[in-house]
Amino acid sequence: MPPKRRGPLQTVQRETDDIKRKVDALVQQAAKPDASDRTETFERCKELQRAVEEIMNTLKKLSKADEPAPVGNYDQCKRDEEKRLLTLHERLQSLAFQLQPQDDEMAGPSSSQTEQESDEENSDEKDESSEDEDADEEVHDDDDDDDDADSHDEDTEIGQTSTGQGPVSYVAISAFTGEEEGDLSIQKGEVLKVLSKNKDGWWLAQNSNGQKGLVPKTFLKMSSPQDSERENEDEGESEEEPEESDITSSKTSNWNTIRKAVTEIDATDVLSAMGAIPPGFRPSTLSRLLEEGTSYRASHFIQPKLSQSQLSFKDLHMDPDTGKVHGRPSRVSLTLTLWSCRMIPPPGVGLQVLSRHVRLCAFNGTQVLSNIHTVRATYNPKSPKTWSFSPRMTGMLPCLLDGDCFLRCDSESPDLGILFELGVTYIRNSTGERGDLSCGWAFLKLLDESGAPIALRTQELTIHGGTPFERDTDMDTTSTKRGYPTGVFQQMLLSRKMPKLVVKIKSVNTRSRLLLNLLPDTIVGSLSTVHLLATYRQILADALLLDRVTMCNADLICSSVLASFPDVLDQPDLMDAFRKSWTESESNLRRSDKRDINVLKQMFVRIYMGSVFQLLYSAEMPAPCWADEEVESQRARIIYSPSQKIAVETMLSSQCSHQAFDITQVTYDLISRAQH
Repeated sequence: MPPKRRGPLQTVQRETDDIKRKVDALVQQAAKPDASDRTETFERCKELQRAVEEIMNTLKKLSKADEPAPVGNYDQCKRDEEKRLLTLHERLQSLAFQLQPQDDEMAGPSSSQTEQESDEENSDEKDESSEDEDADEEVHDDDDDDDDADSHDEDTEIGQTSTGQGPVSYVAISAFTGEEEGDLSIQKGEVLKVLSKNKDGWWLAQNSNGQKGLVPKTFLKMSSPQDSERENEDEGESEEEPEESDITSSKTSNWNTIRKAVTEIDATDVLSAMGAIPPGFRPSTLSRLLEEGTSYRASHFIQPKLSQSQLSFKDLHMDPDTGKVHGRPSRVSLTLTLWSCRMIPPPGVGLQVLSRHVRLCAFNGTQVLSNIHTVRATYNPKSPKTWSFSPRMTGMLPCLLDGDCFLRCDSESPDLGILFELGVTYIRNSTGERGDLSCGWAFLKLLDESGAPIALRTQELTIHGGTPFERDTDMDTTSTKRGYPTGVFQQMLLSRKMPKLVVKIKSVNTRSRLLLNLLPDTIVGSLSTVHLLATYRQILADALLLDRVTMCNADLICSSVLASFPDVLDQPDLMDAFRKSWTESESNLRRSDKRDINVLKQMFVRIYMGSVFQLLYSAEMPAPCWADEEVESQRARIIYSPSQKIAVETMLSSQCSHQAFDITQVTYDLISRAQH
């Protein structure tokens, strides 16, 4: 039987393997302290460099048509070989610089640049070692190397970032324990000299004992203001900085926000380089918006919106015949159910996931139009790539886990839709660092080309990687954009492997529609809280439209309910306690009382002041902390403790411990609370 003909790409792979064995042997020989003939080793290094360049040129000329037999994922395999050759070339270049004669003034990279390349070599060798274990005579199909290859090529092109200045002193702001060979363990407050800076966020540093290794950039800070200015110059290629002559106190605060965002991105780049997160993961965009203040929280959007003249309300009116809030239909008003997420790649080792969740909001392609609502997913370790919502459980389902949501939006944008961001909150095991990652996003356009609402049905939305502003980022690791199958059957199989979010858009029944029309024109939330929000809006309308002396009066309004209930909206566990007490009290009402708005308003105030208000300002209640299991458990013990069910008359008792009194707890400020 004649031997199997070897293709050109497989020939290049064999030659690369042979070069790698020679490079490994050369590195071991050069590392021996008694190496006598450095000149001979240097010449061998140069020969191998030329050999690598020849193979690289040959590889670039290859095409898929040159193969005698079809090769699966040809483009990916070609990029993998190019990456291996680039890595070998960098190792040889670094080795040649170390072996060159001391009196030779040949042109070469600066010492800082060489140390930086050595730094890149260490990280590349870690990635390459895992590839070499799987390398054989056949062309391999590695699904996970696409993103690594692209990032490595980028680092190769822009890797020279040193300014040529001497080592800069930094101070460690936190302790770091090296996880892999080549890392440098440091202690908090230790002074280090940074020898080179890598774009991936890992810097080559040296401690006072002369030990060198890699340290995460986020663990270091400049030891002097002059060095801070030098750092700004070094990182000018990746960050936009304001001119020093124009910096004012207001611009300083803005720059702090920018610096925080850049730091988070760098931390994510580090995790990506370590293989701790899959391709397409990014710092969470919606989580960062929630952290910036109350502008994207339900507590802000539940407030009345002032008209253009600022003398009346745009979305809060009374019906003169009934004395109730006048219902206002919004351009888009619907309910939806988060059903499941499929084929979502889990984070890698080294990260402990604290929460898997979906954040959703109204979106027009360029900006967030509503508050950001969060629904936490339930997770089964037996199906690590599947998320589900609304788990079956005894008792009342917490609104944080409830996949039934509502959305109202009055935007006139033709691109109006719902933005879904899949996210995880994690903690890094080695450092204790917490963070929020976006696992991908999906967008559901709510209007068709003619401006009519889309059909109400179940939607399977494709999850995209990156952020909503990175339209071309792949989420899955199969690199579907290259070599996309043309057969119908193959496309069906591939579709099952694509990350998907299943959402069911439903029509609004009559009762829910009446309640939703009482809410602000733009708001997103849990469907289980609609009746409470509608009652609050009625109480708000009474205070602002009926009980004020004149419509031009803007004095403080004495009302603990109006002042504090918006803050409760941002704390799901308190809303659950309110819903539980409301349901128990409502079950004792007569049928006629359930339809009497005056009875419902009185019950709202009584239940709120008797349970939720005292919990909100209790000194024993820890402040809410997202995805902190210990804090959530401690809050739950206090919320559902039998001792908390006390009457309003006993709130001033010595048995109750409250926070220091603040006038804002009992007064509603129309000027600061209303939407402008």
